[in-house]
Amino acid sequence: MYFRGVTRAPDPARRNEAARRAVLQAALALCAETGYPRLTIEGIAARSGVSKKTIYRWWSSKGAVLLEAVAEQATTTANHRDTGSLVDDLVAQLRAVIELLEPYRTSAVTGLIAEALRDDDLAVALRETLILPNIELFNVRMRSAQRSGEIPDDADLGILNDLVHGTLYHRLVFHLGMPDDHELRERVEVIVAGLKAHASKSA
Repeated sequence: MYFRGVTRAPDPARRNEAARRAVLQAALALCAETGYPRLTIEGIAARSGVSKKTIYRWWSSKGAVLLEAVAEQATTTANHRDTGSLVDDLVAQLRAVIELLEPYRTSAVTGLIAEALRDDDLAVALRETLILPNIELFNVRMRSAQRSGEIPDDADLGILNDLVHGTLYHRLVFHLGMPDDHELRERVEVIVAGLKAHASKSA
């Protein structure tokens, strides 16, 4: 979806796919090198070989460019697999999210999160373009886990999402360092066990 001030619906007749990909790749590469605050449309144009005028015709800001790049990146790297083991799948998904968040200072995702605290339009676009679609993918995986009996049928998926992902963003905000795979597994196992224990008490 596209929103006022942040990005606008692309005109397929005017957007050359090779140029679009060059712009998105340049934005990600430059952000990784310099961090979001130093990222500029001028820099993206120089790196991609696509004119500044063309970039502004397709996107309204550097945030809009980077958000589209991150949304595509997240689709392929942080999706929710379903192997039949909920714990394994959540650990793998959280590890993929961590890879998008590190290193903190030059991560495109953390740059967008920080900028969205100051830019309401970007905050809306970030939520609608990236966050809510990924929450729905999370819910689809959790419904599968409910059908297989790994978590209770009446588990509140909103609370579960907060518990699973909240551990990462708490540590991100306060620079506590990201958990390793062993720590991720411990946290996921505690969350899943807690859901089951809560269901048993409610029965």
